[in-house]
Amino acid sequence: MVSIISEHIEITPGVCGGKPRIAGHRIKVEDIVIWHEKMGLSPDEIVSQYPTITLADVYAALAYYHDNFEEIRQQIQEDEEFAREMQQKTPSLVQQKLKQQNVNGRFDLT
Repeated sequence: MVSIISEHIEITPGVCGGKPRIAGHRIKVEDIVIWHEKMGLSPDEIVSQYPTITLADVYAALAYYHDNFEEIRQQIQEDEEFAREMQQKTPSLVQQKLKQQNVNGRFDLT
């Protein structure tokens, strides 16, 4: 018997960093978790914003998450740390322009 979750979730080396994702899509399980838990979107709202996935896909992703809680939480934490590092290494162009404006005493975003 094939697991229902495996019909909806796949892991492919080289695709989305080898992280679990909705089958046939680049939407990762961790994306669904973030949208649901951190952004407060219901499964129906997620499907309405991403109509190429099904409600069954979203529920399978959430089930996969709960079955693999520590692994997915670790992936989310690592991605957040990576994003913070990149933000620190790559200053915002808008912030650079605003700093330049303050130094020059004028406003020029061109």
